Amino acid sequence: MNPETTIGLRRLKILRPLAVRDFALLWTGAAVSLLGDGVYIVAIAWQVYEISDTPTALSLIGVAWTLPMAAFLLVGGVVSDRFDRRQIMIATDVVRAIAVTVIAVLSIAGVLELWHLFLLAVVFGTGDAFFGPAFNATVPQIVPQRMLVQANSLDQFIRPFMMALAGPALGGLTVAALGTGAAFALDAGSFFLSALAISLMSSGHRVDRSEEELGSALADVREGLRFVRQHVWLWGTLLGAAISLLAFWGPIEVLVPYRIKNDLGGDAADFGVVLAAGGVGAILAAVVMAQAGLPRKHMTFMYVAWAVGCLGIAGLAFATVLWQAMASAFVQQALFASGLVVWGTLIQTLVPGRLLGRVTSLDWLVSTSLVPISFALTGPVAAAVGVETTLAGAGVIACAATLLCLLIPGMRDTERSDRLAVLAEERP
Repeated sequence: MNPETTIGLRRLKILRPLAVRDFALLWTGAAVSLLGDGVYIVAIAWQVYEISDTPTALSLIGVAWTLPMAAFLLVGGVVSDRFDRRQIMIATDVVRAIAVTVIAVLSIAGVLELWHLFLLAVVFGTGDAFFGPAFNATVPQIVPQRMLVQANSLDQFIRPFMMALAGPALGGLTVAALGTGAAFALDAGSFFLSALAISLMSSGHRVDRSEEELGSALADVREGLRFVRQHVWLWGTLLGAAISLLAFWGPIEVLVPYRIKNDLGGDAADFGVVLAAGGVGAILAAVVMAQAGLPRKHMTFMYVAWAVGCLGIAGLAFATVLWQAMASAFVQQALFASGLVVWGTLIQTLVPGRLLGRVTSLDWLVSTSLVPISFALTGPVAAAVGVETTLAGAGVIACAATLLCLLIPGMRDTERSDRLAVLAEERP
């Protein structure tokens, strides 16, 4: 590698956290797993629509995934603040790998039924409830604070690259060429590889807490809730996210593949292309955010990005050809990713390390608490008012809810935080 190339890579700030060995291993495992998740998104949608070509069936799969996730998130947060987070992530990867392997075998054998997919979704939701808090709480343990913006930008780079770009593209091609069973098998392999990479990290990713601090699990939950209630930027954002996700999560997951298949005449590969376009938007946004750093008016930036991104969802309702759906997905995911870089940095900077697992689990729990209802309502609402109207309404409602939460008194107080000002001042 010549010196000019080396200098260029050093200037690309998004890569700097990868110099930390444990972070590089963590994200190697995560990248492989997210690739499998992208394959799974295409495989599960096409498998369900092959068995039952109705949005209601895929809606029920979404409910089966999100209900156990909501039920176990608080438990997952407490566990991640008490035990070795590395071991938690390995265990959940292995369990999910076994579950997807069973589904792959049933699909290849031609005996897969909807109830099998319901059970798989339950396992996935439970695994997410334990893996997510442990993963997010591990990042600030192994990455210096000065690199948190870049670490979260890398998150928003790799996540859409694998889950929305490479994964769906691979999933669409695999389903088209080899069938859904082969796609599920790829997803299973990704979990095994993720567990292997995380197992190579150094041990001891556990928060040191005194005997006095280690009270009952219920006391741990109350402590996390008390912290969230004391900070407007936390509870206000979680409230806004809950309403927004109620409006759009179910319609996006259920109705976008339905429209592509039934209205635009597309196949699994075309669905993968639309997801990939969103991935490209998120990737570009992540690179820009890593270079620019944390915006000084970060709360205003985050909320406006999310609000306009919600309107991109409405664009999916009016697409008449594939490229229009791709453009809407590109804009939507680019803006969502930009806001998530800011949000991740806020959490990891302003929340004490010993509370990170619990606050992260509360973030997921409150934000996604209404998602099962979103999935449950999507099928009946789409049947009553139409697929396009449901998607358009979802985007408008989510946009309005997001902007209203920005007006909550005290929401922008973090823009005067000394700790965040340091990160903002490091911007070029």
